Amino acid sequence: MSAVARAPEQVYVVPRTAIMPDPAWRGLRTSDLADTLAAIERTGRFAARPAMELDPGFKQIIPYLVLRDGRRWFLMRRTRAGGDARLHDHWSIGLGGHLNPGDRDLAGGLEREWREEVLADFAPDCRLVGLLNDDDTEVGRVHLGVVYLADVHGRHVSIRETDKLSGAFAATEEVEAVREHLESWSCLVFDALG
Repeated sequence: MSAVARAPEQVYVVPRTAIMPDPAWRGLRTSDLADTLAAIERTGRFAARPAMELDPGFKQIIPYLVLRDGRRWFLMRRTRAGGDARLHDHWSIGLGGHLNPGDRDLAGGLEREWREEVLADFAPDCRLVGLLNDDDTEVGRVHLGVVYLADVHGRHVSIRETDKLSGAFAATEEVEAVREHLESWSCLVFDALG
């Protein structure tokens, strides 16, 4: 009996030229967001993820949520069981993932990622803080983060998929202690928001 081939995951992509100058900016951009967000909505489409992971002519749009509890950060470590080997054993301060056809929009994708990645008995109040770009890495070259910040105000949050991630709230000093192992996006956000 032969295995049935699964269709590749469809992810939301935008032509690089619609949202990036040449050369592209690097870091967390917190101003003049409206035009880029409008271009993302106007020019985006769904495409097969495997092809888009190799095509820097497109940016995959990633809602990226930074959780805080006062002055503490939700710090996670990716295990080798995670899907993208390029991120194994790295630390992160951002929850997020690709937009898929059922998400409706950025807010829908952010809500789905929240439900998939963490256990919590509340929905956070997410505030848009900026756009995140890093063309210096293989992963960053084909992704653009739309960064949100939320404070949990002492409420409990834990990792849902403990085989892929571990995580807990950590003081700024604890995040700084693992800085050399942070994903590049997390470093850029930590520098901008810390």
